[in-house]
Amino acid sequence: MRRSTAAAGSAAFFLAAPCVVAGLAPWLITGWRTAAHWWPPVRALGVLLILVGTAVVVNAFARFVTEGAGTPMPAAPPQHLVVGGLYRYVRNPMYVAILSAILGQALLFGSLPLLAYTACVFLAFVTFVHFYEEPHLRRQFGPDYDAYRREVPGWLPRLRPRSR
Repeated sequence: MRRSTAAAGSAAFFLAAPCVVAGLAPWLITGWRTAAHWWPPVRALGVLLILVGTAVVVNAFARFVTEGAGTPMPAAPPQHLVVGGLYRYVRNPMYVAILSAILGQALLFGSLPLLAYTACVFLAFVTFVHFYEEPHLRRQFGPDYDAYRREVPGWLPRLRPRSR
């Protein structure tokens, strides 16, 4: 896949997936209104989680284009296993980042319904990864993916990066 095609596909998928899951849905739940006056440091942590989560998602999407020669979209998957950058610390940085952004919004807005939504999204991600993504990657990349899977945790980032 040409890099420009991968970039265009990734941009479209970015608007269709993370922007809906971590943007539109939380807005529909909260209306961006504060439901509770939580302790200011908790709200500040929420802002930090939103900012870091957003930066990580953008970085992960770019990595799919530059390293993977494809997109994160299942219909146009990467041609190469993406294991660089933040993928050296955790196998699912995109999902972790989206969850962080949603959790950050829940903390910022003091929204218990948004906390419940975060848990539901987490369960959906874990189910998708376990039943679709990991078997697909195993079939597509074989022993390279198996080695990567053994060395890099799926959900809680390791402190030191995996060596290539």
